[in-house]
Amino acid sequence: MMYMLLIHQGTTPTPRDPEAWSKLSDDEQKAVYAAYQEINENPSITPGVEMQPPELATTVRVEDGKTLTTDGPFVEIKEAIGGYFFLDADNLDEAIEIAAKVPAASMGGAIEVRPIVER
Repeated sequence: MMYMLLIHQGTTPTPRDPEAWSKLSDDEQKAVYAAYQEINENPSITPGVEMQPPELATTVRVEDGKTLTTDGPFVEIKEAIGGYFFLDADNLDEAIEIAAKVPAASMGGAIEVRPIVER
């Protein structure tokens, strides 16, 4: 079954936030990079493309036939999607096992595992 894993960064330190990232030791930073490399090398995973930070998003709504845009994400920054990837797994337990390896899951964020509708 195909799953989409949505990475909610939450308070996870990332290289895009040099101040937060610098609070991690060199070994912790290397561990984050290694974990993502391992995930991306898994043949059951189709990596997503890198996204710009949520602050650069534009939210679009249509009200009474008029297109309205707002700078920034629809949700609070801490709830915004920081990344995603697709996983072909045998079952939900396997998908959860992979999701638990995403650094954000243990560093202040969360991973949403969502089944893909197969037709």
